[in-house]
Amino acid sequence: MSLAALDLNLLLVLDSVLAERSVVRAAKRLHVTPSAVSNAVARLRAALDDPLLVRSGRGVVPTPRAVALAPAIARALGDLERAIHGPTFDPTTTDREVTLAMADVVQLVKLPAIVSALAVAMPRARLRVLSIDGLFAAGGLAGTEVDVVLGAGEKGPGVRARPLYQEKIVLVARAGHPLLGKRLTKVRLGALRHVDVHVAPGHRNERLAAGYAARGITRDVALVVPTFTAAAAVVARTELVASLPSSLVDVLGARLALRKIEAPLPPLASTINLLWHERTDRDPALAAFRNLLVAAAGA
Repeated sequence: MSLAALDLNLLLVLDSVLAERSVVRAAKRLHVTPSAVSNAVARLRAALDDPLLVRSGRGVVPTPRAVALAPAIARALGDLERAIHGPTFDPTTTDREVTLAMADVVQLVKLPAIVSALAVAMPRARLRVLSIDGLFAAGGLAGTEVDVVLGAGEKGPGVRARPLYQEKIVLVARAGHPLLGKRLTKVRLGALRHVDVHVAPGHRNERLAAGYAARGITRDVALVVPTFTAAAAVVARTELVASLPSSLVDVLGARLALRKIEAPLPPLASTINLLWHERTDRDPALAAFRNLLVAAAGA
């Protein structure tokens, strides 16, 4: 007979009777009456044209056909059980690959601590890191490639967010820049040429532009780069300036001889969020990884 025509609940009943070797005990296991179990077995006998179970004393014994069916039914039901309830998660043995997207500055400042924490909590897990550009290329969090984002992005449809820390944005120039030592007026600030960072095509820093616009200043952008580290490297060797995350300057400033400049602008900071999609909210491995990120990458 066609599998589509078979009531698959009957296989669940047969599996229970084969395990218990008793209609009464199978009924208790399934939380139904013994007559319901007997009726189900009778239907399956008719469908498969085999007695399947015969009485022996107070119990039942399987026919050769039922013995042959037993392991296949047990495997199929086990697979369905695991698919419905999800695999058991053990952080010490999981070899799960997790994909994390973050801008280069977050990679530089936070990734070492994240990797160290992962090595302790999930020693066999694998971590794959993408840039923000890679995040958009992969379809964002609504796609299936990226599990978690650490960045200044905001919640979108289906996206959940947890603030981690505040990142102050500072204006920097190279050591020896003619501007250093002088009071930075609006006129002088407006005369500077800037390196701007777009971490993905079309994703400029709107808050930074708004801060300049609020002071009536239009930035003269001489160069656009996709990473903050590239901007820092260019500023270190030219007369250009850039607005960079303070944590990046703290790490690379001495090495690249960068200097922070007090600018006549309102204080600017970005909230770095932990972002994930609701489709992964209940995944135990990803929930554990998100908790790890909060501990390792939080303020």
